[in-house]
Amino acid sequence: MDVMNATATANRGRWAVASAFFINGFVTGSWAPQIPLLLTRLGISEFVLGLLILVFGLGALTAMPISGYLMSRRGSRPVVIGFAWIVVFALLLVALAPNVWLAAITMFIFGGSIGAMDVAMNANAVAVEKKLSRAIMSSSHGFWSLGGFAGGALGGILIQNFGYLAHAGFVTVAATVMTAIALRHLVGDDKPIAHENRHFRLPRLPTIYLVGIMALFSMVPEGAVLDWAALYLKQELGADIATAGFAFAAFSGIMALMRFLGDGVRNRFGAVNTLRVSALLAAGGMLAAGLAPSPWVAIAAFAMCGLGVANMVPIAFSAAGNQPGVVPNIGMSVVTTMGYSGILVAPSAIGFVAGHTGFAPVFVTLSGLLVVVSLMAGLARHADFRAVPQAAPAE
Repeated sequence: MDVMNATATANRGRWAVASAFFINGFVTGSWAPQIPLLLTRLGISEFVLGLLILVFGLGALTAMPISGYLMSRRGSRPVVIGFAWIVVFALLLVALAPNVWLAAITMFIFGGSIGAMDVAMNANAVAVEKKLSRAIMSSSHGFWSLGGFAGGALGGILIQNFGYLAHAGFVTVAATVMTAIALRHLVGDDKPIAHENRHFRLPRLPTIYLVGIMALFSMVPEGAVLDWAALYLKQELGADIATAGFAFAAFSGIMALMRFLGDGVRNRFGAVNTLRVSALLAAGGMLAAGLAPSPWVAIAAFAMCGLGVANMVPIAFSAAGNQPGVVPNIGMSVVTTMGYSGILVAPSAIGFVAGHTGFAPVFVTLSGLLVVVSLMAGLARHADFRAVPQAAPAE
């Protein structure tokens, strides 16, 4: 009976953490169609918008280690729930900001809550994997992409018909309901243990940093599509705001579908082959988006890019956590920090460059980064691993 109760609790926890990923992705995806409105509403340039997006990224990168520290003391469950309640209201705070200075403060809070919740929900997914003795990480990321698809697809339509404030209010109410109902079923960690001082040493093995570069180059395009695709379609391809919102929605929707299939694909073809082909597909999609003659061609190209990007990051993270000679949590922290800087910080530089060149040449250039990942795919050979590692290698 105890075993059955434990299994039922773990299964509820599996769907609860999936809901956490969906909520995080839904709020993040809902931000994408708000971006062009922020530009005009505050009367700012693309350069200033890029700085605001940089503040979002700095907030996330600042909060991520704080989330890790809190988890070392309390475990992942209360940290996920605590930051989720900030995420719920974050987009509304940004939408209510009347000037660029308050917008910067709310963007920092927005980015910090999204990033801290992201780290904690990934850790909670690991706790569920241990209780179920099977992998759920790829499909959990699929729920994030599904949330991004829902947020992006609904966002443009709601903004065009009801305005940006009504849209932000709807997102807040929807996220509140999901958080209140689902997250109370999150599982607790078996034994949260405070980190020892030795755990804060950076690895000396150069391979882990190469894997980090691979994660970085995989996530820069995702950040570019999230923050700039809608503006690209609106300003350079003449799309209306509803159509522009489908750029990130198509990218996230296809990425979600592929992530739900990702574990099976990797098991059949291996991590190296999956990563190599995925990176080339993503590169082709990004190149086509930069050369697209019309909005709907660009949307299709972004969807193709999402198909490729889908499993690149999970494979890189798996390779990091199973790198010989590196303690798994240290390898993961290095690679996730390097990777997330691509989606959180790099887009601000993209906005600065695009202000001088336009977005089309930027997307063409980003396709080259994805080709580099394909060439580095051999580094992912350690991503083929059992769901529950037997022992942590020594640093």
